[in-house]
Amino acid sequence: MMTTIGGLAEAGGVGVETVRYYQRRGLMETPARGSGVRRYGMEDVRRLRFIRQAQAAGFSLDEIAELIALDAGRDRARARELAREKIGALDAKIAELAAARGALQKLARECAASDEGPCPIIAAFAG
Repeated sequence: MMTTIGGLAEAGGVGVETVRYYQRRGLMETPARGSGVRRYGMEDVRRLRFIRQAQAAGFSLDEIAELIALDAGRDRARARELAREKIGALDAKIAELAAARGALQKLARECAASDEGPCPIIAAFAG
């Protein structure tokens, strides 16, 4: 399958400008023009999907670039280390979100307990 940048972007669920940005960042190759048009293949689609899935897992573009380089060198130990670091960061974010959720639930209960006086939710956010 060979496609244009528009077809590649559609297959990866992104816009054309996103593909171009990834190319400028060195995450994806920019193929030579053939008959005036650049053509992309399945490997380009796989790379684009890899980038998007890694982003969804919380990796930054710099970390994704490192993962791509590690794959070329087959450095699985470093890839595992990066994954463990990302898991730790996600665990910290989950704990932060759980605490925020708990605090908001408490405020919602306090707000529901009475219709008199200032709203506890608004008062908490007003400082």
